Amino acid sequence: MNATTTRGALLAALACVLVGGSFTANSLLGDYPYAGGQFLRYALAFLLLVPFAGPGARDRLRSLGAGRWLRLALLAAVGMVGFNLAVLAAERTAEPAVPGVFVGCAPMVVAVLVPLLDGRRPQRVVLYGALFVAVGAFTVQGWGRTDGAGIAFSVCALVGEVGFAVLAVPVLRPLGPRLLSTVVCGVAAAESALAGVLIDGSGWLRRPDAVEAGALLWQAVAVTVVGFVCWYMGMQRIGAERATLFSGLIPVAAACTAPLVGTGSYGAAQAVGSALVCAGVAVGSGASPRFRGRVPTRRQRVSERSLEKL
Repeated sequence: MNATTTRGALLAALACVLVGGSFTANSLLGDYPYAGGQFLRYALAFLLLVPFAGPGARDRLRSLGAGRWLRLALLAAVGMVGFNLAVLAAERTAEPAVPGVFVGCAPMVVAVLVPLLDGRRPQRVVLYGALFVAVGAFTVQGWGRTDGAGIAFSVCALVGEVGFAVLAVPVLRPLGPRLLSTVVCGVAAAESALAGVLIDGSGWLRRPDAVEAGALLWQAVAVTVVGFVCWYMGMQRIGAERATLFSGLIPVAAACTAPLVGTGSYGAAQAVGSALVCAGVAVGSGASPRFRGRVPTRRQRVSERSLEKL
């Protein structure tokens, strides 16, 4: 791995570790209105990101056509607001491990979908790495009680996780990681407010208590501001296929941080699953010397133009 791909891998890994910590923070927000919490999270992140949007932000936004603005709205609705809503809905009738297992399959889906949209064959080494990651995520979380609704909403969560990466590809180059993160947070805040009014009515927003405020602050600053920018910076450097491999670190981070707030434990299964995830990331990203020469080249990465035509 050269310096660019190494930095990209580290950025993607950091972003996914931070997102994994957000699952633990979610356990502290069980009594807070969903849409209101999402609104506060994304609105605060938007305000914090605006000063760092970069020079020429207005000109770059004006140059976006209607198609790209629609894609940004879909990215926020599917990959952010919709993803979190799907996880919450799934956990009403299923144990948290169930949506976690489905989301852990995202690297497999992206490893197949992105190359096909780019008009090329999936890379075997990335598929092997994604398979290790998916098995490792399952081992970390296990399987829990569920029903048809829980599985259906878990599939929706998987779609949201995939959409968060794939939908961003055509707008990442013209906007850059910081401006892209800023815009989607602003759009997601507006969508959350609308969803709150429609779903919860006048009770969609209330003042959080001290614990809830701490969890929302962590989600806004660490997970959204730092995590989103790092994620898109990493994806810019190593491509969506390899960046999504690092999403396997999300359940690992969640399992490691859960004992800190008394919502879980870290045992032998979590250790084995963590090792499988790390092995999958090493194989698929090219960190393993045996597979280093088989990772996708720069020309084989996702083509923004081909995806933009969809």
